[in-house]
Amino acid sequence: MENQIPPEKEHFWRETVKFTVIALAIVIPFRYLIAQPFIVSGESMVPTFANGEYLIVDELTYRFVHNPKRGDVVIFKYPYDRSKYFIKRIIGLPGETVTLHAGQVSVKTASSTIVLRESYISNITNDELTVELKDNKYFVMGDNRPESSDSRIWGPLDKQFITGRAFARLLPINRLNIFPGRIEVEITP
Repeated sequence: MENQIPPEKEHFWRETVKFTVIALAIVIPFRYLIAQPFIVSGESMVPTFANGEYLIVDELTYRFVHNPKRGDVVIFKYPYDRSKYFIKRIIGLPGETVTLHAGQVSVKTASSTIVLRESYISNITNDELTVELKDNKYFVMGDNRPESSDSRIWGPLDKQFITGRAFARLLPINRLNIFPGRIEVEITP
């Protein structure tokens, strides 16, 4: 006598496998191509982002819509250890010259020199630095300057390392929002 699987169990397993394949076909591309989770680690972006906050990273905008803009909060692979991800704010764009002097940040663009008014910064530093940005290079800094390892230390960030921008803050619940850290860059001509 043959052992046969009852039709109900066979149907159950077939449906389970089918559901799993469909779920993976949706979840895996979404997770790796569209958005991914990111947990803030460290104090470099305080007060904008605190250690342990849970973010969702938008990976599509910089691929298909537009390049990173001044003031955007980006998540990227650290150029000297690609297994680590950092979160910083974009200060300078390709083709610009960024100058740090006496706690102020100025940026020379193609048409003028602007001074950034960074009201979100609570701890300034007295860095003295001038950096010319080549094609596809960005100058990034943390909002908590004394605690941040950023372009002041390891140089401009190549666009190829940018994963995406902060799209949503999910945790803690009391700080839930879309495009966390988004600011309108204030400039003084």
